[in-house]
Amino acid sequence: MRYTFKGWLLMAGMIAHSALQAQTVPSPKQHFGFNIGDDYQLATYTQTAAYFQQLAASDRVKLTDIGLTEEGRHQYMLVISSPANIKQLDQYKKISQQLARAEGLTPAQAKELSEKGKAVVWIDGGLHATEVVGTHQLIETAWQLISRNDPETMRILDNVIILMTHANPDGQELTSSWYMRNADTLKRSTDQLPVLYQKYIGHDNNRDFYIMNMKESANMGKQLFLEWMPQIMYNHHQRGPEGSVLAGPPYRDPFNYFFDPLMITGIDALGAAMYNRLNVEDKPGYTRLNGSSFSTWYNGGLRTTTQYHNMIGLLTEIIGNPTPEKIPVVPQRLIPNGATPNPVRPTGDWRFRRSIDYSVSLNYAVLDYAARQRDEVLFNIYKMGKNAIDKGNTDSWTLSPKRADAITAAYKKAQNDTTKDDGSDPYGWMRRGSNIGMEYYDAVYRNPAERDPRGYVIPADQPDFATAVKFVNALIKAGIGVQKASAAFIVAGKQYQAGSYIVRTNQAFRPHVLDMFEPQDHPNDFQYPGGPPVRPYDAAGWTLAFQMGVKYDRVLDDFSGPFEKLPYGELQSPAVLSFTPATGGGYLLSAQVNNAFITVNDLMKAGVKVYRLPEGQDGMGPGTFFVPAGAQANSILKTAAAQWGVAAKAVSKRPKGATEATPLRIALWDNYGGSMPSGWIRWMMEQYHFPFSLVYPKDIDGGNLKQRYDVIVFVTRAIPPVGGEDNNRNAYRQTQPAAADIPEQYRNMLGKISKDTSIPKLKEFLEAGGTVITIGSSTNLAYHLALPVHNALVEKGKDGKETPLPGTKYFVPGSILQVTFDSTQSAAWGMPAVGDVNFDNSPVFRLDSDAASRGVHPIAWFTTDKPLRSGWAWGQSYLKDGVAAFEAPVGRGKLYAFGPEITFRGQSHGTFKLLFNGLYGQK
Repeated sequence: MRYTFKGWLLMAGMIAHSALQAQTVPSPKQHFGFNIGDDYQLATYTQTAAYFQQLAASDRVKLTDIGLTEEGRHQYMLVISSPANIKQLDQYKKISQQLARAEGLTPAQAKELSEKGKAVVWIDGGLHATEVVGTHQLIETAWQLISRNDPETMRILDNVIILMTHANPDGQELTSSWYMRNADTLKRSTDQLPVLYQKYIGHDNNRDFYIMNMKESANMGKQLFLEWMPQIMYNHHQRGPEGSVLAGPPYRDPFNYFFDPLMITGIDALGAAMYNRLNVEDKPGYTRLNGSSFSTWYNGGLRTTTQYHNMIGLLTEIIGNPTPEKIPVVPQRLIPNGATPNPVRPTGDWRFRRSIDYSVSLNYAVLDYAARQRDEVLFNIYKMGKNAIDKGNTDSWTLSPKRADAITAAYKKAQNDTTKDDGSDPYGWMRRGSNIGMEYYDAVYRNPAERDPRGYVIPADQPDFATAVKFVNALIKAGIGVQKASAAFIVAGKQYQAGSYIVRTNQAFRPHVLDMFEPQDHPNDFQYPGGPPVRPYDAAGWTLAFQMGVKYDRVLDDFSGPFEKLPYGELQSPAVLSFTPATGGGYLLSAQVNNAFITVNDLMKAGVKVYRLPEGQDGMGPGTFFVPAGAQANSILKTAAAQWGVAAKAVSKRPKGATEATPLRIALWDNYGGSMPSGWIRWMMEQYHFPFSLVYPKDIDGGNLKQRYDVIVFVTRAIPPVGGEDNNRNAYRQTQPAAADIPEQYRNMLGKISKDTSIPKLKEFLEAGGTVITIGSSTNLAYHLALPVHNALVEKGKDGKETPLPGTKYFVPGSILQVTFDSTQSAAWGMPAVGDVNFDNSPVFRLDSDAASRGVHPIAWFTTDKPLRSGWAWGQSYLKDGVAAFEAPVGRGKLYAFGPEITFRGQSHGTFKLLFNGLYGQK
């Protein structure tokens, strides 16, 4: 191109402006006092936030405060693009939203918008705060995008809007301050933080994104699913597998069957751009596919939830630490193959800056791809959304392992083939060859009863509608379109009340809709035929509607009614219920309603007496609450009806058989470094207004527990195993610093529950009348106390000795199973006769023949050999007749043992009551 004199002047002016801008915006070295990636140096969030504010002086930047964190810090997102684009962000955001939702757009219109729009790319860092490369590559990349004027950077700025988002401000402040506290650089370490690096849930903050309980998750979810809807999102983590530098896309199987194929091939394309760039820049050590453990099966992660929204979600896990480290010798990693085409050589001198440089290169690879393929990236998210809408408007059948197995089973039955297929060799039929006709395919994939639903109805008259509203809000926060009935209606011959919610599948984010309502069908995945199972990256099944105990109906045909479409992002409140003061007597509150426990706790705090009815009354089941009428009670119940959707049914007199429910002094176990399961319960206790104290191992060992507490809660991995009673997966592991190496304020947290010291103190507490609630592997306490129960998941060897079932016979990783409850037991008051539990290779018990005579009673058990509801359960027939939960007297006290994860990640609302019931005493 030839420039006129005026053109040369304009270009010179632009260069001068950029140079001036680079001078006015300080470099990281000028601001922090060190270069990003310097040895032994980490930036705190306070310093980082101040730097982001300085970067906002650039005309390439808009600083956005996306909300407050759980500890009250401002969570920032830098929007970076060319000055011209920054001036038109609203226009480009609207185009991004239109293409992502694909509503009412023709392909021609989408093409036109794709040519007008700018690619939107999300890059985050710091979610897992001890993975310090993440936060620091964010700082360095932002600086380079703002200060560089090379052709590639200018092309990126012209064609891409970059959302550089800090994922965990609180965690960076904690981790960096902890590392930098020691003046001796050789003693600096990010290890052994005293508390969780997210206030409640630590590492589990990357398991919160389909429910978004935490403020940080909700802040980011709003930007991802309601505001910007980026076409590409890049989630930075560490560490890479031993012997490599990093793991990245594409990922290993399985991927979720609800995905559009363009999601998987889009990940492939971005992955190729990433590792190709590293190879060009002589940066070896990238591994992919089966080179790492990461897959695209799980929903709920910051990266994975976006994939259910047609966004190309990318994850890398890289090595790197401000304290120099080494790449160890791992011989298998030194063989080039499809997973690791360019192995890295071992080195004893890997520097932090090298990891930063790798990360910046990876960011630039993603951004350059988005810039060069801008119109394609924009059109493809529309195409995936349009495909989803079309599937939701027609009869469709999702391809899945169960449906494939149904074809095989039908064919074998017709051929009288009795060959046993144990599922560990899924390709055996392909190797042997078959002559399966289309009629067998049609019997499954043309079966009207097997269709994917056109939508779901969530009835307003279900027992715990307030919890159903919380489920609806999880969908709304994830950008799902929801409708609400303005009047009564009929669908498929069933009458529904006004106020019921409708969720249709003919929307762009259909994969997420299906994933929240439908069972996950994880394939049988083994290392080799007949070999051990391959552990999923995270859970195998998580259907949120099941976990929350939400009642809904699947609708297979198109339907209509008096439905009002809710504005995207408009959160719902439980129905405001009318409250009429009782003229005498009092009120009944249903124990089926989770929010009733909030109300009861508020009443008790105000000094109002609350009673429970073991037999129930007026159609309400066992455990119903009774509240005597009174001015204080009336005021609180009126608020509960309006705010929490808790109905108070007036009765004229006090029911017979009422026993007073008393507040207890609640202790929740925790340990040094913080327990995530304990943190989740801490959050839950606050949400449901239970007062509590944290108790640490030293407190247990100090004895005199009954003088301070009435009930102690132990989450999974708190109580160590007894030899032979645990399969080692949940074996107790804990490393702790020396007391002298940590500040005095944290020393009381040190210690662990021990067989010789702690267990006798817990036994004393129980015998003195205390209550202990154990969850997951902490049900080991039952074995320590020699109660008449044993592990149900064992087999006898030739020597007659029982050993845990091997993984080749039994394996149930993170899935939803169905159990039977005895709702007459006080621990299960308010529970249904049959319900869903979150199960992760959880303990299952067999009661000894004398258990009943010793007062041991089952609370929940498996009545079928096929209890799987969602996920993967290999050898599930072994569960039949096993006890999932029981209660047992110990002296004057009581032990509750819940094998399933009844409080799982603050998601399993359907089983919260199993904990809550045990947190009250009875007179």
